Amino acid sequence: MKIFMSALTVILLIISAGGCGDDASREGDAAYSEEKDKSVQEYNLSVEKEGSQKRSPYDTLALKEYVLNNYPPGSYIVEFDRTLTFNVPKPALLYYKSDAQYIFALIAKSRQGERSIEPKNVTGYESSFVNLDSTKLGTALFYLTLFLCENDGFNLVWERLVPLHGGFNKFTYKIWKDKTIPYIEVNFEDGILVGHRNMNFFMLRGIRSYPHLLETYEGISRRRTMANINNDIYPDYYEHTFYNTADRIYSADSTGFIWKIKDSLYVNPRNQRQTRPY
Repeated sequence: MKIFMSALTVILLIISAGGCGDDASREGDAAYSEEKDKSVQEYNLSVEKEGSQKRSPYDTLALKEYVLNNYPPGSYIVEFDRTLTFNVPKPALLYYKSDAQYIFALIAKSRQGERSIEPKNVTGYESSFVNLDSTKLGTALFYLTLFLCENDGFNLVWERLVPLHGGFNKFTYKIWKDKTIPYIEVNFEDGILVGHRNMNFFMLRGIRSYPHLLETYEGISRRRTMANINNDIYPDYYEHTFYNTADRIYSADSTGFIWKIKDSLYVNPRNQRQTRPY
């Protein structure tokens, strides 16, 4: 009995010491210190500047510096997921030229009151399991953002919350062929869905207008596809019903949803109580 009590005491002391060590390490961890996180970002940016041979007022480094100086601590320009096309991550930026020079950027902000996020923890397949993760890596709040480049600086035109927290892969400028309306498709990998999810931001009244959000997705037994059901300027979609048999999974039916302007919701015309926010 004495041996057992002695062993238990030692175990409790080890656990207690380990806990103190965790707290001490957190104090020196940039993820738990806004000042240190910013200091690390400033250092990394200075290294990138030194290695850059050609600069312009609206380049990636200039925008990174703008975000660092004007956004809340723990904010980052997200990077595209690594692919076979390139091994070095590329910043999630799209330059767009029309009446002026614009930049679409995907920016992740750390949720207030939590540890600061790390870019590597919000991109790629592994990070798509964030809703099941208990490691407290911080919560990323993604924003699709449009900047106007003028007077050697950046002016915010709009920012739109992307209602996902992990698994970012890439984003692409596209045209909805049915109405020739441009939109940005923000693509996320989704391990839980066993597929991917697209957050599609439609610029219905021009690039400077606040974008309209429509979600589409495809997984092993879930699917939602873009459609033009009632022929207005708002994109609609079909939600597919899947059946799982012993030998296969297949789509056997679908339900259409249209945008109801008055309620700012997607509605099933056959069942008005069945609604979706995007």
